[in-house]
Amino acid sequence: MRSSLNARRRARELREVAEERVDVLVVGLGATGAGAALDAASRGLSVAAIDAHDLAFGTSRWSSKMIHGGLRYLAKGQVDVAYESAVERGILLRRTAPHLVKAHPYVLPLTSAVSRRQAALIMAGYRAGDALRAAARTPRRLLPGPTRLNAARAHTLAPVVNDEGLRGALLSWDGRLLDDARLVVAIARTAAGHGARVLTRCRALRLSDRGADVRDELTGEHFTIRAKAVINATGVWAGTLDPQVKLRPSRGTHLVLSPGTLPGLIAGMHLPIPGESNRFALVLPQRDGRAYVGLTDEPVEGPVPDVPEAPEEDVRALLEVLNGVLGTRVTREAVAGVYAGLRPLLAADGRTADLSRKHAVVSDGGVITVIGGKLTTYRRMAEDAVDRAVSSRNLPAGRCRTRKIPLVGAGPQPSGVPARLAERYGSEADAVHELVKAYPEEVGLGITEGELMWSVLHEGALDEDDLLDRRTRIGLVRTDRDRALTATRDVLERTSHA
Repeated sequence: MRSSLNARRRARELREVAEERVDVLVVGLGATGAGAALDAASRGLSVAAIDAHDLAFGTSRWSSKMIHGGLRYLAKGQVDVAYESAVERGILLRRTAPHLVKAHPYVLPLTSAVSRRQAALIMAGYRAGDALRAAARTPRRLLPGPTRLNAARAHTLAPVVNDEGLRGALLSWDGRLLDDARLVVAIARTAAGHGARVLTRCRALRLSDRGADVRDELTGEHFTIRAKAVINATGVWAGTLDPQVKLRPSRGTHLVLSPGTLPGLIAGMHLPIPGESNRFALVLPQRDGRAYVGLTDEPVEGPVPDVPEAPEEDVRALLEVLNGVLGTRVTREAVAGVYAGLRPLLAADGRTADLSRKHAVVSDGGVITVIGGKLTTYRRMAEDAVDRAVSSRNLPAGRCRTRKIPLVGAGPQPSGVPARLAERYGSEADAVHELVKAYPEEVGLGITEGELMWSVLHEGALDEDDLLDRRTRIGLVRTDRDRALTATRDVLERTSHA
């Protein structure tokens, strides 16, 4: 079932875009593409931004939910990448998305598998990361510094860790997102608020320096969008539209553990991967009692799928790392869901785990393609791409403004609303709460029909997939998705008459 309300709005905007020539066409509506649309629109340029599917359909919704300072890159000597990550993390925490990005504690248990020398090296890395925090001017009140914990304190934060032989833990702090897809929705809505036309279900078939041939995926109609500059921000699919781009995608798999599997876990956990000096698995507890466990880094060959599949060997590997530190073993049956995302890494020799996360803007005078990078640095990637568009096409625009533009929801935070709504909607929580009071029936994970209605009325959701898989994350677990489907279709039917 499809929202006729949003379908009508979309059809109107498609007609308008097809009849004019925009300054900038952005292809791809993950974090970087939505960020480029916001950047260009906030400079006063006319913008159309399209995606073959939906907001955050690709890699941007399959992340570890981390907004991190690049400690791993620092360990590899990539100081510029680490510093850029620390700066962008600070911008999100302080200015643009403080409602969505929060500081979170992480413990690294000092078990027998972590030697004293290794622990000292890791703590030195944490302190270097804290120096980057200071260099990026992120105040310590927002991001506390690292410290060492005794065994008792470590057990308080992570009671699931095996006590036997536990010497304590290293405590560090980094940024985290409640939901990566919600960040993308906020960026896209902010772009629309600055005048960008954000259009989903529009597939770019061919790109040129004059625009794109596009197919409406809802009607099958073909048309052309004319533009003075074209930015290809399609991530792992960038090479299908720009043959000069060579990528080596890698797969990052995450497990979704059932509620109660890791009881009492307060902090996230960093778990050293055996045989690797600078790679760690991540355990991230969720408000609903679940936990995410990630993340693999495996090369992917062949055509890039729309939705990557997580192989069973990834599940086994992550469980093995997790069970190496737990007091009670987690079985395969505790894994309620599995998801995988593909990193758009620039092609180079060596393992994908060793490839740089530094982004690049590629252009031979025609299409501008932005590739590489990671979720934390989406804003800087977008800035660099729009800078290239402005300079190469002599567009009438000033410098980037997005360092200081708060995203939708980042305004004054309301009081008297449920904490869960404040975390998801920020300054809009009051308005969402009114809908929740009118339509309080729960759909799943504590999410109500009122929230689904908000996503249709204000967040551009077109169908049940948009609602269950991107605007909420109910769809991460198949059984939850199945239970929510009927109520979700009822909401779409109800809002079709709005």
